[in-house]
Amino acid sequence: MNKYIQIDGRKIGPDYAPYIIAELSANHNGQIERAFQIIEMAKRCGADAIKLQTYTQDTLTIDCDKEDFQIQGGLWDGRTLYDLYKEAHMPWEWHKALFEKAKELGITIFSSPFDATAVDLLEELGAPAYKIASFEAIDLPLIEYVAKTGKPMIISTGMANEEEIREAVDTAKNAGCKELVVLHCVSGYPAPAADYNLATVADMADRFDVLTGLSDHTVDNTTAIASVVLGACLIEKHVTLDRNGGGPDDSFSLEEKELKQLCVDSKTAWQALGRVNYMRKESEKGNMIFRRSLYAVEDIAEGELITETNVRSIRPGYGLAPKHLKEILDRVAIQPISRGTAMSFELIKEDK
Repeated sequence: MNKYIQIDGRKIGPDYAPYIIAELSANHNGQIERAFQIIEMAKRCGADAIKLQTYTQDTLTIDCDKEDFQIQGGLWDGRTLYDLYKEAHMPWEWHKALFEKAKELGITIFSSPFDATAVDLLEELGAPAYKIASFEAIDLPLIEYVAKTGKPMIISTGMANEEEIREAVDTAKNAGCKELVVLHCVSGYPAPAADYNLATVADMADRFDVLTGLSDHTVDNTTAIASVVLGACLIEKHVTLDRNGGGPDDSFSLEEKELKQLCVDSKTAWQALGRVNYMRKESEKGNMIFRRSLYAVEDIAEGELITETNVRSIRPGYGLAPKHLKEILDRVAIQPISRGTAMSFELIKEDK
């Protein structure tokens, strides 16, 4: 497994703070100005990238009223696939302006293509990476087409089983993908935290020999933050200006305050994870005064025995550790020891 990948010069991997992708998705609500505002918001919050979705209703489905094409239950109950995607899609004529806006602001922008024509459009715009959406993780020809661009790839795995994930990973690698992150995901909108089984994040890294991350559809940041401790080096979250804005994905997206907190807290979680380390930390060193150790609690003359009366375990912690008390009892002081002196072996004879 590679130790990291790079998108726009930013290294992504376990040794680097989590890479945060703000998913704009359908939350533009049909207004390019709203899309611009979401990009600006993501930049203010400290997100590393803004991500689009590049499809049209005709590249995803057909206009058909048969039962197979009608959504049953959930957030989009009663709608046809064609109707939903017609409302939700990001107009292709907006893409150039959105890429230019992100470049002006200094935030990375890329997209999830849903067919080869979308890849071609994004290649013309100089997309630095590609994301394969969960529902497209079984579209191996699309994965192969994207992999052949040579760009870094991110593959989301919602609804995919172990065999399907392996096929997607193998297809990407065999088609030339050298930089890959695979995201654990639950394709519920929203998804309950209990469905996430975050232990899968670490298992996925070992099982498929890939960097791993999380595409999080829960309604808060807890699941995403917890995933960092299990090795997630990339987090993707849907974002919006207003959760009550009425857009197709607004209700399960983060608003500005929450996105900003995700950017801060995920980095804190990564810093807290650190490395295995049993040494005393810098932040603890000033608190030695609150530890116990062995001190002379009476003046002790040269030649006098060390006893439980003249030496005790007290605070501060600059003397011998309390475990040495029995070892030094009944030894002889080789010099005068004044009350309040931290005990050390240099002050007493070696043997009793």
